[in-house]
Amino acid sequence: MKTLRETNIGATVKVVRLHGEGAVKRRIMDMGITKGVEVFVRKVAPLGDPIEVTVRGYELSLRKADAEMIEVTEI
Repeated sequence: MKTLRETNIGATVKVVRLHGEGAVKRRIMDMGITKGVEVFVRKVAPLGDPIEVTVRGYELSLRKADAEMIEVTEI
């Protein structure tokens, strides 16, 4: 499957699954990224880190490592 890190700029995707364990997974969920939510990729920094997304009506910056843990599907 595709991860949020591999998603192109300007694409809207739906979260299928969160990988990772413990505190890392909990932190991602606390930011509003949960199964079934739509995520719009706004920008990616020149070196790929961080990735700026819009989720649940607010803007959020994610590290590459965190974005790799988020499995998504195209809408």
